[in-house]
Amino acid sequence: MKVLLIFLMVVSTGCVSQNNSAMDFTEERHKMVDEQIKSRGISDSRVLQAMMTVPRHRFVPESLILKAYKDTPLPIGLNQTISQPYIVAFMTEALRLKATDRVLEIGTGSGYQAAVLAEICDSVYTIDIFETLTDRAGKTLDQLGYRNIMIKHGDGYLGWTEHAPFDAIMVTCAPTRIPKPLRDQLAEGGRMIIPVGYSDMQQLILLVKKKGRIEEEAVLPVMFVPMIDEEGKSY
Repeated sequence: MKVLLIFLMVVSTGCVSQNNSAMDFTEERHKMVDEQIKSRGISDSRVLQAMMTVPRHRFVPESLILKAYKDTPLPIGLNQTISQPYIVAFMTEALRLKATDRVLEIGTGSGYQAAVLAEICDSVYTIDIFETLTDRAGKTLDQLGYRNIMIKHGDGYLGWTEHAPFDAIMVTCAPTRIPKPLRDQLAEGGRMIIPVGYSDMQQLILLVKKKGRIEEEAVLPVMFVPMIDEEGKSY
């Protein structure tokens, strides 16, 4: 399989350049954070600030731009979605990120979740099985000025061994079991958040590696697209 790497040089933190378009949506972002995220118990100030900062409307199809800040996932093509804002915030907070963390994301999609992570941590390594999505996300993130995100077109089930271990791993597509390669790429003290199950029944699982052993906890029922291989078969 052809592997495309889009490297955006690493710096200490992510940043978003000023959006020069007339459609700024600052008010909509504030409303989204206040009504959809804070009100549901998300309290980490860094997560709230990241959600306030990243221009979600830049990551959705133009035809859906006026729905970008609604309390719902949205289609981005290829039967994939950009997750509901609350779920993005919930999964980000669950990882208890530090400024020095290196994070692996499985399922780049639009690139929005990677941008949120990059606002908080040192560097983000993100993978998607769809080359069209990695290309599009790479362009968007580059236009917004992110320099601490590395994007790879490839099979997320396998992780990214060249840059392992990771302090945190976020998976935004659902396998029927937790991939062993991802377990193996988790650093000591690392955390992983991953939806696991079948299309009609999934649980968001939080894993923490302590003294070489991994503890698991089911934290939220969810519905994500399935994790697939390069032939389109579900894991």
